[in-house]
Amino acid sequence: MRDGNPNGDPDAGNLPRVDPETGEGLVTDVCLKRKVRNYVGMRHGEQPPYEIYVKERAVLNQQHERAYRALGINAEGAEGKRKGTDRSDEARRWMCQNFFDVRTFGAVMSTGVNAGQVRGPVQITFARSVIPVVSLEHSITRMAVATEAEAEKQQGDNRTMGRKNTVAYGLYRAHGFVSAHLAQQTGFSGDDLELLVEALGSMFEHDRSAARGEMATRGLYVFRHDSAIGRAPAHALFDRVRVTPPPSDRPARRFDDFTVTVDEEGVPEGVTLRRVVG
Repeated sequence: MRDGNPNGDPDAGNLPRVDPETGEGLVTDVCLKRKVRNYVGMRHGEQPPYEIYVKERAVLNQQHERAYRALGINAEGAEGKRKGTDRSDEARRWMCQNFFDVRTFGAVMSTGVNAGQVRGPVQITFARSVIPVVSLEHSITRMAVATEAEAEKQQGDNRTMGRKNTVAYGLYRAHGFVSAHLAQQTGFSGDDLELLVEALGSMFEHDRSAARGEMATRGLYVFRHDSAIGRAPAHALFDRVRVTPPPSDRPARRFDDFTVTVDEEGVPEGVTLRRVVG
């Protein structure tokens, strides 16, 4: 991220999120999942089995009702019922089959019309900057006003003032996990995994805005196990990707200021490393 706001905090005037103790920048898991959802929805035109459940202006209970209608089940009486007291399991399976983000990230669909709950096989952590970030505040002007009343108040000078906050530069790192066991339960397939990897690599290319500046995926590394229960702890694999920051007396302003090394020689038996980006 350069000269933009990767994930503003609405409770703090939309300032870039930071760890107050270390000054390291943060991007929430919810923000990253939003980018994935937007990419998949765009890529497949919001068509099953790649519809998106959590999206702008969605009314979630209406999606639950769709599941009941598609299955020929009367949704009356389904509202508020708990698991095992109705046919919510069938509705849950239908939601997993049709909505990419439900079978990927999971969802609580027991609000209102009960379509059950899904624990997603894919989890993504907060992204944290490798070194502390510097948040800059800028004064900006707009050479127009929104209403006639504002124009009269300005007495012919239609300039209005505002503030904009940006991160000068930040290299953020996040970790992701895929549970083979939970994937079997939700129907998350190998094709879904490939789409997820594609989205993580390309999602910023279709999310440009003045607020987000230059955002890009500069490294994407996938460790794959030949066993459903895994061949090595996740943290031990993540540690094989090391990022060395620039000297402390020189501020980072580009990706080349950092050095990224990947220990491929010591990858445990039964684990393969795939470099998607980087």
